[in-house]
Amino acid sequence: MELSLLIQMVMAACGAIVLYIFLGFIPGTDETSILMPIALALILGGIHPIVALTFFVASFVTLGLMNLMPVLIVGLPGGVMSTPLIEYALLLKEQGRTTTAIKKAAVGSLIGVLIALPTSLAIAHVIAPYANGLKEYASWLFIGGAIFLSLIGKSKIISLISIIPMALLFQGLRTIYWSMGVVPETKNITTSFFLGITIAPLLLSLVSLFNQNERDKLIQKEEKITLLPLIRKESLNPFNILSKKEAVGSIVSTFLACFLFVLSPVGLTILFGEMAAKRETTAVKKAEAAVVTMSALVQGTYMSGLVICLVALGIPLAPSAIGPGAAFFEAPPIFEIGNTITSQFPQKQLVLAFVIGTALAIGVVYLVAMRFASKITSFVLRKIPHEGILGLFIALVVLLGYMDAGLINVFGILLIGFTCGTLNRLGVNYGIQFMTLYAAPAIIEIFSNLV
Repeated sequence: MELSLLIQMVMAACGAIVLYIFLGFIPGTDETSILMPIALALILGGIHPIVALTFFVASFVTLGLMNLMPVLIVGLPGGVMSTPLIEYALLLKEQGRTTTAIKKAAVGSLIGVLIALPTSLAIAHVIAPYANGLKEYASWLFIGGAIFLSLIGKSKIISLISIIPMALLFQGLRTIYWSMGVVPETKNITTSFFLGITIAPLLLSLVSLFNQNERDKLIQKEEKITLLPLIRKESLNPFNILSKKEAVGSIVSTFLACFLFVLSPVGLTILFGEMAAKRETTAVKKAEAAVVTMSALVQGTYMSGLVICLVALGIPLAPSAIGPGAAFFEAPPIFEIGNTITSQFPQKQLVLAFVIGTALAIGVVYLVAMRFASKITSFVLRKIPHEGILGLFIALVVLLGYMDAGLINVFGILLIGFTCGTLNRLGVNYGIQFMTLYAAPAIIEIFSNLV
């Protein structure tokens, strides 16, 4: 590998760290919505894929810890992955232990990265020889994945029922585009539909503000006062912050979660976090144990899914690969299923991108969380408008959609956004929607053979 490429990888990681430190502190910034569009824009913009991958790795590691800060400090979830911590964060806040919670979360995040990366690489090495065999059955794996995720989700019946209608929507829009001559029949529009699913909850939230009843629900008659904790400059040594029980619990939980990479990251975080809490006796100890373990799993579940799918499999079977990491599997004309970043670059380069992005990101954000979390939270909540950030990402998606298939595709994205956003509120999660998008051609083909 050339020195110039290594320098670009380091610079990309540093840029991602700075950007996502601030984005992570903004409440409500869903991981998929702010990771996937930027990664896709970099790839389609001509950035070297390995450099883009390094940027992406540093992004999700940075976001994994920074998204926890709003929930720990002010009780507002930064993203979907931070929602399991709300109850415990509020309890510790009431007890005046917010500073302790921040430090324990930072150490937990560090443990998650240090355990998940080598474990996932080892798993990837073991299953890599079987990857080509799995690719031959990719369509069936996606159909099975959609059904499996539906069965383990909260809204099982709604999720199962929605699979075929969503497949009709995706494939129907593609057929309309082909019949109109917007794109040639050899081009299978996927990227734009990914983006439509990605921004769906954000789009629905913003559009709902045009409804008077929805606006009335957001009116607050009393001003909420939030006291930010003072973080003293104490030792950064992680061994001085966790108890032996907390450290062992987070290490074991992260290690086991790596083998369950196809399951929901949020589900695994809740499962192992609650198990860690039950081993303690007092409410405060339960909350602290849960914060440490959940912080480790936020990093570990994302890391394992992405490493195994990108380095070994070459198809997105893990939720973190299906959603945030989708651009490295499906970004025509650069990547598509069967010709992803996994097949285009040597495994050593992919591993190096993960190592550089991870090492730089966790080193910086650990220090930031331990020293400056309160100051950054105060700045973001006071100076950066939440709606402005959401609008910026939606605008980026609209631009990419227009570039993909013209003006009609912008309205296609809106249709997908409204539909998938509504389904998301009903409990049909991102993983099911993305799996259905991949499986749509095969599902429609099955029905056409039945006619």
